[in-house]
Amino acid sequence: MSATIMYGKDVAEDIRNSLYQEVEELKKEGIKPGLVVVIVGNDKASKTYVRMKEKAAINSGMFSKVIEKDESLSEEELLNTIHSLNNDNSIHGILVQLPLPDHIDEQKVLESIDPSKDVDGFHPINIGRLMVGEETFVPCTPYGIIKMLEHHKIPIEGKHAVIIGRSNIVGKPMGQLLLNRDATVTYCHSKTAHLRQFTKQADILIVAIGKAHVIGAEDVKEGSAIFDVGNSFTEDGKVLGDVDYDRVVSRVNYITPVPKGIGPMTITMLLHNTVHAAKSISKGA
Repeated sequence: MSATIMYGKDVAEDIRNSLYQEVEELKKEGIKPGLVVVIVGNDKASKTYVRMKEKAAINSGMFSKVIEKDESLSEEELLNTIHSLNNDNSIHGILVQLPLPDHIDEQKVLESIDPSKDVDGFHPINIGRLMVGEETFVPCTPYGIIKMLEHHKIPIEGKHAVIIGRSNIVGKPMGQLLLNRDATVTYCHSKTAHLRQFTKQADILIVAIGKAHVIGAEDVKEGSAIFDVGNSFTEDGKVLGDVDYDRVVSRVNYITPVPKGIGPMTITMLLHNTVHAAKSISKGA
């Protein structure tokens, strides 16, 4: 069996090319999609990721700005910053980089973002819309996986999808997106007993727990599609996925590598959501 290796860059480039054209059309109407990312603290990994988002937005023709705040910033000051961005008509997308310092209530901050500018898709209103199948902002990593499934023409309807991980960022919305597309969805997590009996049934297996090589060849169904969202680092800096790629690749039809798999799609779908926000806000939706 020869698996199709699903590189996120290939799909992301197609989407970004289309987005660039959409942005150019919006500019002709006097609308330049604007994205602001707020980061609190000095975490190097977060800062690197934020700069990648800023660069991607600018390369797509958008306005992008990073607001950096010291870790001592109070919760009230952060909420005031978000309130100001909510009222700024030139800003269409607001993203607060997580995690936040311990003295700041993360959920309170996320709920303070105007749902119409919540391009991360974390606001309870947008999560609720996703649950009932309404059009909304979808969290970027799950949305990227859906786009990869569509790009590779992997059937979803009637298939058994197993999600390992139940985070609000990936696991929960991922399962709902697949359910909305008529998959049969099973959620697994750290308390799931006999995990293998579930993973071996999966036509589509999505692993998002951040535990290196937790899934091996004996854990997957032959001919399935595997999406690895995990990122773990060895002492020498090597990145490992949740799936033991070298052992699993010969048993499946589709698999994402780590790195170069799902990662490029996450930022791409953030750009997609920002363009969608600009269109909606300009129409008064």
